[in-house]
Amino acid sequence: MKLLKPIKPRKQHKKVKPKSEKQYKVRNWKEYNQALVDRGKVTFWITEKALEAWEEQQKTGKRGKPKLYSNVAIETAITLQQVFHLPLRQVEGFLSSILTKMQSDRKAPDYSTLSVRGVTLDINIRVRPIKDEPLHLVVDSTGAKVYGEGEWKVRQHGWGKHRTWKKLHIGIDQSNGDILVGEVTGNEVSDAHAFGPLINQIPVTTIIDQVSTDGIYDKKICYDKLAERGVLKVAIPPQKNARIHRHGNLNGPPLIRDQNIRRIREIGRSPWKKEIHFHRRSLSETGMFRLKTLFSDKVRNRNFAGQRVELLLRCKALNLINTLGMPQSYVVA
Repeated sequence: MKLLKPIKPRKQHKKVKPKSEKQYKVRNWKEYNQALVDRGKVTFWITEKALEAWEEQQKTGKRGKPKLYSNVAIETAITLQQVFHLPLRQVEGFLSSILTKMQSDRKAPDYSTLSVRGVTLDINIRVRPIKDEPLHLVVDSTGAKVYGEGEWKVRQHGWGKHRTWKKLHIGIDQSNGDILVGEVTGNEVSDAHAFGPLINQIPVTTIIDQVSTDGIYDKKICYDKLAERGVLKVAIPPQKNARIHRHGNLNGPPLIRDQNIRRIREIGRSPWKKEIHFHRRSLSETGMFRLKTLFSDKVRNRNFAGQRVELLLRCKALNLINTLGMPQSYVVA
């Protein structure tokens, strides 16, 4: 009869305590709480100003039946679709019931009108004017899924057809979180090539003090555009093996990228990021997170014009939400 050997107890590994993360507290919770409540008020999205300009007043002089609804009415309806996640037919019924409750003589556009007119809108995403003070612009991009299988199906069984994405490029004012500029491109357009058209949306009279973004914009075409606009502070981390292009013995003013490389060699990459306030770039990621959380990471339309209108209207709606109130947080000691 064999004796069973006693089982040795397993060694207990010491648990590594996670690094303490900073905790924040909101100092204006009462105002911010009311702002969160006001986001769901329909009267916030359908204003008296919109109702006054609901019907098309100008005659185009072209043949055919004139337009019944103005672009303001169509934009208001499509905005409701994006905010409350409704199909177009439900938007028609929802808007019709709201106008009835408001005792307004205005009629809601039918779903076919919204489908045809919605893709032709020219969206201006800025709600508040750009401040007169020098601007610190934070630039980034994200993807919006057009169609394709879900993540669970791909993980379990693999993909049957490729997903299709569109890119949303935005520039955020770091002082208040407003999305000042936005553009939509295909997935084949690189971030660096979309950077120039994005900067061109900033008025020439606006002084851009600093532009912050990640290393994917470390391209010559981006630096050339910033030099054209006279931007002196550029927080774009160069590659770790980056070399200086214009040395001191060459003619011409020093390049901004070369100055960043020299400063990084002098004090290190992390101190340079702190010195130039590179951490403010995270506001762009926060803006992307808010867009995808409040609205969606998908688009409904199947044509590019409609997809562009959808994504830009989300940016404008987020700017409207910012006007209600933003949290003012501080670090808890």
